[in-house]
Amino acid sequence: MKNLVTTDWLENNLNNVRVLDGTWHMPNANRNASKEFSEQHIENSNFFDLDKNSKQDSPFPHMLPEKKYWENSISDFGIKNSDHVVIYDNSEVISSCRIWYNFLYFNHNPNLVSVLDGGLKKWKKENKKTTKEVKKFIKSSYVAKENTELVLNKDQINLNIKNKKFELIDARNKERFDGLQPEPRKNLRSGKIEGSKNIPFLKVINDKDNTFKNKEVLELVFKGFELDSNKNLAFTCGSGVTACVLGLANSIISGKKPLIYDGSWSEYGMK
Repeated sequence: MKNLVTTDWLENNLNNVRVLDGTWHMPNANRNASKEFSEQHIENSNFFDLDKNSKQDSPFPHMLPEKKYWENSISDFGIKNSDHVVIYDNSEVISSCRIWYNFLYFNHNPNLVSVLDGGLKKWKKENKKTTKEVKKFIKSSYVAKENTELVLNKDQINLNIKNKKFELIDARNKERFDGLQPEPRKNLRSGKIEGSKNIPFLKVINDKDNTFKNKEVLELVFKGFELDSNKNLAFTCGSGVTACVLGLANSIISGKKPLIYDGSWSEYGMK
């Protein structure tokens, strides 16, 4: 899997890849990702609205959309199955990882979908070029296939509480996981899924430049949380976004595609 690309690599390959700005902000962030994109973005990029490109009739945020919906949406971007797609963000929750996961779920070649390591923050810090112009692309005919083995539902989570087949890791911060901090969404109780463990997603990110820690350091991070090495890892969070940050970190270590509880605490924690 080519799960990460560097800012230098993208700068040198801007005309050979399709670039998506996948910025999404937490409900309490008071930021507008679409407006931020209109003011400044990486050249040749298009804005990918995570909310609009999720399941529209679900009561829970960021659920995977129907296959046909995904095909139509990605075709509207002019993205082809053969394109290398690079996703970046300017978000505190590294939302590009969720879109990376969605592409994998819908069977895009794992060597042709990557997250920009360090995101727009690192890009701008290095004084690389940004623009306000939005390039238009000719509509394509994207074909998707669902990899259902990459997603978990609530019934599977409840079954795992009994049979403990996999380790469930929660990416939320420790205060939310321990039930000491209220959830940012309404009508959710505080707390965690029984038997789950907590690795706050920022543990896998370098403070200095917003990049992922390297494989050796990530292995130490995961080892520090007493996980059963004989079990597969699955990931959850508030709404399926930061779970994918841990999912990508684990893919750096193991080479495996991420297994995500799609509903996450937005579903499981309903009052």
